[in-house]
Amino acid sequence: MDFLKGKTAIITGAGRAVLSDGRCGSIGYGIAAAYAKEGANLVITGRNVKKLEDAKEELERLYGIKVLIVQADVNAGADNEAVVANVIKQTIDTFGSIDVLINNAQASASGVTLADHTTEQFDLAVYSGLYAAFYYMKACYPHLKESKGSVINFASGAGLFGNFGQCAYAAAKEGIRGLTRVAATEWAKDGINVNIICPLAWTAQLEQFEKAYPEAFKENVKMPPAGHYGDSELEIGRVCVQLASPDFKYLTGETLTLEGGMGLRP
Repeated sequence: MDFLKGKTAIITGAGRAVLSDGRCGSIGYGIAAAYAKEGANLVITGRNVKKLEDAKEELERLYGIKVLIVQADVNAGADNEAVVANVIKQTIDTFGSIDVLINNAQASASGVTLADHTTEQFDLAVYSGLYAAFYYMKACYPHLKESKGSVINFASGAGLFGNFGQCAYAAAKEGIRGLTRVAATEWAKDGINVNIICPLAWTAQLEQFEKAYPEAFKENVKMPPAGHYGDSELEIGRVCVQLASPDFKYLTGETLTLEGGMGLRP
């Protein structure tokens, strides 16, 4: 406990979501809970203000930490640099520093084939994922350089394996993978730890995907060898806590795959 006390983490896409059985249903919120347990100050962003408010109330009540919520939506029609600059300004005004940036936010029209994908659907994935990571990394860079901080991005098996019905999502995630590797190369001299992980967690979004596109779900989503999907807080969240540690500097730039809580594989 208190491993991250006094540290400030920005987590995008961290609104509270629950599964049909009441468990945590959002990777972003699971990460936020794991960080809150370690005493970190949190800045959580998302499009849905109600989900952000629910997350803030629960995290502050359960863990006694301070949470700043900022509504933010990187999209094709927005002044995205201004959107992200507002998040960074509020973070610095409230907490004074940025130690960890976690680019978790991602929207997509999964289940729609490449031939049927519209430009708007493609933009949704690329802007909410790839462009958002780009803008946040650029804006946070001077603050992360000062704090010798960490960046944690997310890729996906959709890009690794060419998942059916996920062309825009896969393209965004592979773009983020390349962006992460370049940042790891360029920012290592600044003491910034940059990593990317591929989690497979059972989330509310995945639960909805199974109901809406059962065939695409069956084709794409395979049970990990461990026999269970990753837990958003206890497995993915704890990995993100570990990646904020100086002990993980040697992993900078590697792609890490989390398979059902079995740990990390470079």
